[in-house]
Amino acid sequence: MDVLLDLIATVSRWSRGHLHDIALAIMATLLVLFGPGINAWVQQRIGGLNFLFRTLLFVLLCAVGYGLAMIYLTPWLAKGLAYFSNYTLAPVLLLVFFLIGIVADRS
Repeated sequence: MDVLLDLIATVSRWSRGHLHDIALAIMATLLVLFGPGINAWVQQRIGGLNFLFRTLLFVLLCAVGYGLAMIYLTPWLAKGLAYFSNYTLAPVLLLVFFLIGIVADRS
């Protein structure tokens, strides 16, 4: 049991040094998974507008909205993940990536 706890703590300490990159990977994957649904919802809402306004709003959503989400939500996610202890960080990361994999498999 001590070997397993030591392995979890070692993986968590390694992950802690790469938390920003891990959070960026999670955010990018979530945007790839849920982006088409968000785009479809926005297209439904702005479908009656002028072509120029629709195009402008869609470009703003994709370029500015998703870009700002990547820039500002990634550090928040990294800070949130940093609150986990060395015995919980690695299992939480495995669970998060496992759940993302399930969602990706279903879509």
